[in-house]
Amino acid sequence: MNAVAEPVQAYADSFEALQGRHAPDWLAALRRNAFAQFAERGFPPERHEDWKYSNTRALQKLRFSPAAAQPAIVDAASLDAALLLQEGAQRLVFVNGVPAPALNAGATLVEELRITSLDVALRERDTRIRDLLLPQALWDHDPFTALNTAFLAHGTLIEVSAGTQVPAALQLIFLSTPLAEPCANHPRVILALDENSRLTLVESHFGLTGAANFTNSCTQIVLGSGAQLDYLAVQREAPDDFHVSRVYVSQQEHSRLVSQIYNLGGQWVRNDLRVRLEAPGASVHMSGLYLADRRRHVDNHTRIDHLAAHTTSDELYRGIISDRGHAVFNGKVVVAEAAVKTDATQTNNNLLLTRNGEIDTKPELEIYADDVKCSHGATIGQLDEQALFYLRSRGLDLDTAREMLTGAFARVVADRIASPALRSFAQAQLATALPQAATEKCA
Repeated sequence: MNAVAEPVQAYADSFEALQGRHAPDWLAALRRNAFAQFAERGFPPERHEDWKYSNTRALQKLRFSPAAAQPAIVDAASLDAALLLQEGAQRLVFVNGVPAPALNAGATLVEELRITSLDVALRERDTRIRDLLLPQALWDHDPFTALNTAFLAHGTLIEVSAGTQVPAALQLIFLSTPLAEPCANHPRVILALDENSRLTLVESHFGLTGAANFTNSCTQIVLGSGAQLDYLAVQREAPDDFHVSRVYVSQQEHSRLVSQIYNLGGQWVRNDLRVRLEAPGASVHMSGLYLADRRRHVDNHTRIDHLAAHTTSDELYRGIISDRGHAVFNGKVVVAEAAVKTDATQTNNNLLLTRNGEIDTKPELEIYADDVKCSHGATIGQLDEQALFYLRSRGLDLDTAREMLTGAFARVVADRIASPALRSFAQAQLATALPQAATEKCA
């Protein structure tokens, strides 16, 4: 068996087992088509431009069992570190990709907010779910989205009716736990906001000590005219977990997305966020923070397509790299010919705490229209020696001074969150992850 086919074969065995389960004809055909695409292309080759800094060999070497039919038994206290503490917030929990209703909390108090387990939606609401699923054009050339589609089974469908303002956040927690045989899970989240509706969604991926699983998630977001979404994603997988995330967003006229994505854990992480501003007045404000310490690899790819006039995007990503960590940022803004009066800014700032850390950053602009306002830039640097000297002259030791400056660098991202509850949650997640990176010494 050749080098491409061998790692694919492990997933082929799991796929055959899945095909044995009953599914509607259209779903079975969709899965077969998606897996055929994955099997034909295999994992991304090193020569591919989007993967030149993110070698998948470490992932290909491992064999993961399919996710169990039932969730592993987990004590509710295991969720404490991942919980959003907001009055009225609703919580849905998945353990190793499988719904764990016993750990859910909060009832839906707004009738116009409809939450359906994906396995139920696939069985009972096939017409609606088929309309919402990603078109093949978006996953045809992406093996991880194709793999997620091939194993489409678990996740959630969230729908918000027109004019509905959901007052409290909805949190989805995906928990990775230690298993005798590490598993691969492929959760799918589908979110549809009708016109002039509003929702806050918090997506948490959290790993317990000893977990070594592979999470390959895909989140689809459709925002109708005038819809507003506050989206916060926090990834704090265990040190041996592998994590791949895809987020696809489609925005209509005068819709608004505020996105914050934190990558604070995992061994090998790849996160892709793609936003399409498809109608006039649509806007996106996206922020991100990533930490790469030890020998961790963290890759963030973003793409914003301005497809209509008078659209706006504002992007700020920051990275902290220490020890032998390796981080990648690739951000692309594409302004179509019809997208006149576009206003787009993109900034990537990186802080290197050790000489052995590595960052590859590539901000990009593709502009095909006149009369636009666009800018992009990237910085890579170390802690300011004068600032360190100032803090030490005020009686602080070196480690404390370094920790304070690193924390201030990271909190610029969290401070962009308008909601006090979400901002406190993001800051608490940072506080648990930062000290390890913040106290590393330059060698």
